[in-house]
Amino acid sequence: MKLLKFTLIVLLLFPVVVVAQLKTGAERTEVYLPKLQNKRVAICGNQTSKIGNIHLIDTLFRLNINIVYIFAPEHGFRGDAEAGAHIQSDVDQKTGIPVVSLYGNTKKPTKEQMQNIDILIFDIQDVGCRFYTYISTLHYIMEAAAENHVKVLILDRPNPNGYFVDGPVLEEKYKSFVGMHPIPVVHGMTIGEYGKMINEEKWLKDSLQCDLEIITMKGYDHKMRYSLPYPPSPNLKTDESIYLYPTLCFFEGTAVSLGRGTAIPFQVFGHPSFIEGDYFFTPVPIKGVSEKPPLKGEKCRGFNLTDFAKNNLNKDNQIELQFLIQAYSIFPDTAKFFSNPQFFDKLAGNSTLRWQIIKRKSEEEIRNSWQKGISDFKLIRKKYLLYPDFE
Repeated sequence: MKLLKFTLIVLLLFPVVVVAQLKTGAERTEVYLPKLQNKRVAICGNQTSKIGNIHLIDTLFRLNINIVYIFAPEHGFRGDAEAGAHIQSDVDQKTGIPVVSLYGNTKKPTKEQMQNIDILIFDIQDVGCRFYTYISTLHYIMEAAAENHVKVLILDRPNPNGYFVDGPVLEEKYKSFVGMHPIPVVHGMTIGEYGKMINEEKWLKDSLQCDLEIITMKGYDHKMRYSLPYPPSPNLKTDESIYLYPTLCFFEGTAVSLGRGTAIPFQVFGHPSFIEGDYFFTPVPIKGVSEKPPLKGEKCRGFNLTDFAKNNLNKDNQIELQFLIQAYSIFPDTAKFFSNPQFFDKLAGNSTLRWQIIKRKSEEEIRNSWQKGISDFKLIRKKYLLYPDFE
């Protein structure tokens, strides 16, 4: 009787919509809501954790699910903090639920917190890149769960860059929060598939494995070009920026701006000293997005890649190295191009790429050096796919 009453409440809150071709894990409430009854639940989520236009937290709160903690990743729980900003632990003003920061001094839930939890839900939109830190947060969530015998439930979502695999495989010595596992830059997996890989390849500390369940999507395959309904982070606001992210993020370790502090971050690149380029921009502080953008207040000359992204990236299926090579070649003082070489190497997962650029290797030569690593990774990846592949 209780289950029937509960189901009726769910149907009233979520009327059937006859359009949806793709159904995310979060939208499949009939599968996972019964698992949450009479459980102490924690949720690791952000502004993308939604069912339609309603936040997952607000939805479950209205259904009287016992939510004991909200774990907030980079950019915060409501998604209003810029990249790299220290996230404070607090209380969610809307629900009164304690919010615990996992981006700051602590990146992993504590033993004391985990002792108050039966099920930990992970529901965050990924963009399919090794250096996008939400998969690092997933690692620590799973590790804490494994150590404390807590079940992890991943509500799966599409990967907008899930239709290809590319880039160098991370070497162990370059492991960091922007790259924790031996995978290429673009891994071509959903967050659920990636979680399975972490678990079953025993990449958690001491080769631990957690009790993991994936709430899969319906109607998804890896050939899809999926347009995200909400920005996954403050500086990824368009399809074009998300497609360009695997290509342009390397500039974070250089003196070149990729447009933070403009209306179109991750769609442009430039520098005040460039003598080539037909696009001009001046980075300025933008509250909650880029409050201290690189090259703040300096007029930059460079290139707008928005049209390139629209016309090429969904066909090329690769990281576009040409822009990194071009930027280095037109930079007046190449000794200062890699302004943060250690961080660049962490993004690349090796020091090889930086030296290949310095030695002016061709894009073909650089790409050839990745191929064995990519081929080996694809064999591992195939074991964990939950949806039809692009190959």
